[in-house]
This record gives sequence, structure tokens and C-alpha cells, in this order.
Amino acid sequence: MKTMLTAIAVLLAAPFAVHAGADFVEGDKTFAGEAELGATLTTGNTDTSSIKGRLNLMQELGNWENQYLFEGLYKEDTGEVTAKRYYAGIQGDYKFDEKNYMYITANYEVDPFTGFDFKVIASSGYGYKFIDSDNTYLSAEVGPGYIYKKLDDEQSALLGYDNEDSVVAHGAMKFSYDLSETSKFSQLFIADYGDSLEGRSETAITANIVGALAMKFAVIVRYNNEPLDDKKSTDTETNMTLLYAF
Repeated sequence: MKTMLTAIAVLLAAPFAVHAGADFVEGDKTFAGEAELGATLTTGNTDTSSIKGRLNLMQELGNWENQYLFEGLYKEDTGEVTAKRYYAGIQGDYKFDEKNYMYITANYEVDPFTGFDFKVIASSGYGYKFIDSDNTYLSAEVGPGYIYKKLDDEQSALLGYDNEDSVVAHGAMKFSYDLSETSKFSQLFIADYGDSLEGRSETAITANIVGALAMKFAVIVRYNNEPLDDKKSTDTETNMTLLYAF
């Protein structure tokens, strides 16, 4: 645990070190965000309920582009919890020019159905924007990172240890395209390769309803090529949510 905290501290301190010695492009501070919410409730012969919430905040400050992301998912079927996942992430991108940037990112995820109490990933490296036009965006990131996973009590008793950690190679690809003036397609791929390969894919289509209100359909796939015993390697999540941009 001490090693994990040291690695994260170094990674998160990096942007402040750069900040202290950098000449920033002058300009106004900008801040924007998106809030999503989706819920279902079924009663009668089957009692089910689910709720999905997401808050995505973006900030531009001189040469910095920062993102703060919070997600929550909860599902219950006939009184039994069938899914519970919480995620918080932060990323800072320092722009060297219009194409090249340095990124620093860290995230924390709770998903007890994987056999882990929580997972923490931190990474820092280089990013490049291949396309950044009015209707198309494509970027890629690569760099070293660190992953720490805390086993739950059941898995810890079975395996004889309580955590797993590894240095990883981190990669990410972000793509978006405006299908029309009122609709947008986006694709995100993230992979971390160390003692195992873990990845996440998020495919989404957003369509405006009126003003800043939109409907979003998303499919999220999470993959681990070495899951714990009795756990599956792939989790799929399909959501339909209302999105409000501000």
C-alpha cells in the first residue's frame, strides 16, 4: 500500500512541478460539464430497479486541459444487489502545442463483483492529437503507470494475500465525430498491460432533444484477461441516459 501511495503521489505532483516553471498561454479560464442520469423501476411479478449517474467536468486553464469524471451504477433484482460500481477519475493534459501534450491521470474504482474491494490506477505520459477539427477529434496516449487492487475478504482468505499491484504500460485512444448538427458518435479505448491485461471500451451516440438536453446511448465493455477464479473476464454495460450539458 505504501508503494502505491508513493507512486500516485509522484504522478499527481508532476503537473504542479510543470505548472511552477511553465509559461502559460494567456486567456480566460473556461469550465464546462455534462451530467447524466438514467433509471428504471419494475414492479409486479418482477421487482427490479437500477440507476446510473455520471458527472463529467472539463476545465481549460492556460496550457492545461483538465477533466474530472465521476460515475455510479446500482442495480437490484428482487431485493438482491446485482451490480454496484463507483468510479472517480482525474486527468490533466499540458499542451506543448496544438498537437502534442503530456498527460497525468489517476482513477479509483469500486466494483465488489470482481472480487476486489477497490482498484487504483495512475499513469503519466505523452499524448498526440491526430485530428482536432470542428466535427472530428482523434487522439492517442501512451505512458508508464501503476495499478493497485485490494482483494475482498473472501478472495483474500482463498488466495492467502490481500492485494495485487503491478507496473503497467498504459494506452488510450479517444475518437469523436459529429454525425449531424444534433448528434455525435464517440469511442474510447483504454488498456493497461502489466501482470495482466485490463481494458475498457466505451461506445456512445448522443442526440440532442432540446437546448442543452440530450439522449445518450452507451455500451461499456470492461475486460481482464486474468480474472479471479469464478469471475468472468468480460463485463458489459448498456445504458440509456438523459444528458444535460452546461
